[in-house]
Amino acid sequence: MAKPSFRKISYYLHLWLGLISGIIIFIVAITGCIYTFQTEIRNLLQPYQYVEVQDKPFLSPAELKEKAEKYIYVTPADSSNVIYGVTYGKQDKAIILAYNHYDKGYTIMLLNPYTGDYIAQQALKDDFFRVILAGHRSLWLPYPIGHQIVGWSVLVFVIVTITGLILWIPKRWSKKSLKPRLTIKRNKDSFRFVYDLHNVLGFYAAFIALAIAITGLTWSFNWFSESYYAVVSAGNEFKEWKVVQSDTTLVSTDTNQSDRLWQQMAKEYPIGKEGTFMFDFPTKKADAFRIGYNPANDDTYYKRHFRFFDQTSLVELEGGGGLYGMKYEDSAAGDKFYRMTYDIHVGAIAGLPGKIIVFFTSLIIASLPVTGFILWLKKRKKKK
Repeated sequence: MAKPSFRKISYYLHLWLGLISGIIIFIVAITGCIYTFQTEIRNLLQPYQYVEVQDKPFLSPAELKEKAEKYIYVTPADSSNVIYGVTYGKQDKAIILAYNHYDKGYTIMLLNPYTGDYIAQQALKDDFFRVILAGHRSLWLPYPIGHQIVGWSVLVFVIVTITGLILWIPKRWSKKSLKPRLTIKRNKDSFRFVYDLHNVLGFYAAFIALAIAITGLTWSFNWFSESYYAVVSAGNEFKEWKVVQSDTTLVSTDTNQSDRLWQQMAKEYPIGKEGTFMFDFPTKKADAFRIGYNPANDDTYYKRHFRFFDQTSLVELEGGGGLYGMKYEDSAAGDKFYRMTYDIHVGAIAGLPGKIIVFFTSLIIASLPVTGFILWLKKRKKKK
């Protein structure tokens, strides 16, 4: 009995792995497609994010926290709510105060940065795009279960895409053999039209699809993210994100550490003039102040960095933040590339054109399980 050829093996892997993972890849792709322009849609549909620019400084995080407390601690049950911190945008943006509601969970509140006036608030579990993101990351299942299903399905999709590229390659290279693989013929029969949709669109989307899938796998498996980092950093050890803690043996009668740290940070960062600035409060005895700054004015995150300060002495604590524990400019070349992972995944690394490319690629990815399944059904009927 003759051994199956490499092409035949690729065909069966492409077929059966595609059928097994198809519905999951469809959900992941279509939710990713919807999520691509979430920032632009929010800016359009939520004009209350913007405030009138005033000729005076922003309120400090402590002042904004005090202003928000009357909306957060309303009933006796609210005593267990926890305020996390404040994020400042540019001069015309409302600040975002994040807190945990005992019943609704993680909630954001928008306040005027100049006056502390209340604007709006929303529990993220009720946010449309957060619901979409939950489908994208875990299929709306309990996260530990759904996350694994998505991860392994995306890994299977990588194999399906590679085998699809192998099958796309003509046995003999010529202009005549390439043309039908690069064009969709609408005047042919329905089988040929669906085949062209699957074969031609799949080829055009394949390499971007692989980039999206591979970067997405860094959130699915620790072993994959560490291996990916080892490749892009030429073998360096992965620096895991960690939060450093304050010295709990210190005692201070000064209750203005928050304002002191804010004044220090206001001198170091152009808060309100560019990028976003995050100020997180300690919520437990061993917690530290966490400072985050992203100088980018676009929808990218690779330049952000985090710093930690002891809640009593305000001494800066080293060793926290993983790859993001230092400025982007001070990072090694491999670290810089790894920090771009999310922005490559969503296309933001190339601005609006990159997002458009990711949007249409995700749309094509969502169509491939559908056209592939139709082809499989048609072939089965033909054989019968």
